[in-house]
Amino acid sequence: MEAAARRALRIHVEDNVAVVLQAVAKGDTVELAEGRLTALEDIPRGHKIALSDVAVGQDILKYGHPIGRATQPIRRGAWVHTHNVQTKLGDKLSYQYAPSLAQGHMEGNLEALPDMFEGYVRENGEVGIRNEIWVLPTVGCVNKMVERLAQAAHAELAGAGIDGVYAFPHPYGCSQLGDDLGYTQKAIAGLARHPNAAGVLVVGLGCENNQIDWLQAQLGDVPAAKVRFMTLQSVEDEFEAGLSHLRQLGDYARRFRRTWVPVAKLRLGLKCGGSDGFSGITANPLVGKVADLFTNRRAAALLTEVPEMFGAETILMNRAQDERTFSDIVQLINDFKDYYIRHGQVIYENPSPGNKEGGITTLEEKSLGCVQKGGHGPVTAVLPYGDLAQGGGVQLVQAPGNDLVSVTALALAGAQLVLFTTGRGTPFGGPVPTLKIATNSDLYERKRHWMDFDAGRLVGGASMVDLAAGLYRQIVDVASGLSQTQNERFGYREIAIFKDGVTL
Repeated sequence: MEAAARRALRIHVEDNVAVVLQAVAKGDTVELAEGRLTALEDIPRGHKIALSDVAVGQDILKYGHPIGRATQPIRRGAWVHTHNVQTKLGDKLSYQYAPSLAQGHMEGNLEALPDMFEGYVRENGEVGIRNEIWVLPTVGCVNKMVERLAQAAHAELAGAGIDGVYAFPHPYGCSQLGDDLGYTQKAIAGLARHPNAAGVLVVGLGCENNQIDWLQAQLGDVPAAKVRFMTLQSVEDEFEAGLSHLRQLGDYARRFRRTWVPVAKLRLGLKCGGSDGFSGITANPLVGKVADLFTNRRAAALLTEVPEMFGAETILMNRAQDERTFSDIVQLINDFKDYYIRHGQVIYENPSPGNKEGGITTLEEKSLGCVQKGGHGPVTAVLPYGDLAQGGGVQLVQAPGNDLVSVTALALAGAQLVLFTTGRGTPFGGPVPTLKIATNSDLYERKRHWMDFDAGRLVGGASMVDLAAGLYRQIVDVASGLSQTQNERFGYREIAIFKDGVTL
């Protein structure tokens, strides 16, 4: 009896590996558009199969780029993964600007997609997609108090024009020095500026390094009526004083009403977490197409996870709109490599155990899949951690790959909503609506209470045009308050602040 046929996908014409779309057993016939081959061993779904014999030291090609080199002879039909492939990446590199702006192409008529959404226009011209009140601790030792305060205020104020009252605890603010303290101050200031928060109560203890008056100096043009401050050691009854502040912020927040504004006012955060072998085939390129649709309408698409640009950084560098932006990207990459070196860590560490289990072998492979989320438009800016994005286009945000830290960094850059692709799944949500996009349909069906969109349909025959249009409309609906993301429905909201320094 002939062995069962299993499908596989060769992504680029130059690739010498393909991704198996179903688990393959030894002896199975594997079908590709270019023909058939026989599997020499068991290969998990989403992993790679060799399309030709590969010699020791020869490049493994995926997406048309090297993702590593063979460490032993690999026969046609063999499983290609960490046991026979290693990274080609080295330490810090020199780069030259070679502009190469590929244009994204979308078949079909997408002119009917909406150019407007209903948002909250703030006094300073910023636009939010939620009308919330946020309670922000300056220091970790007041966390439980602000959580209790936010819960009480939420029960009293939510509804009637206020979408909710939420606290964002964190463990920092005390015994920090230098840049480490600076990151915490930038994070709190960035959250206080965020347009999804109509009102903000900043709560300090009084004796911490992260003093409220230092923080106030970083707020910029935040309207005075939006932010209130409370130092617990200076009030007799902090709970009643806090509720009084929040009630007055509630009165201020109710002044705002949704109004029609251009989608150019949106800043979309782009993030992937827990990748698999389908991430670079389905969800990430889909998000890239959607990013193109929004940036073509002058919105901003914010791409982060700097270590997950390593190995694909030249693609972004060559999309820089000018040489100054190119130099900023080089500095972004090299500064993060210095951060690794300073802490004695390997720059090109392999992907996480979950990524490896999902079929990602090297950092190059992870990165080449990740950067697809940024679409094809020019890179218009590089943002240091905590800086607010200005204008549209693809902008790179300084932050690590960690899900909580990088999503928080996107919010600090002004993202009102984050598109989060994943092949492994997570209940996590950031401080802003976090729309989670499954790379495979199995994950979407198993974790419907986590996931918001099924990009796995692409390997089942759905068209990129149809799914991109559907995701675009879903984003506009979420931005207009017509629907919520799953993290919002279940109350999964949290932040994590980037740390780099000594704690006393």
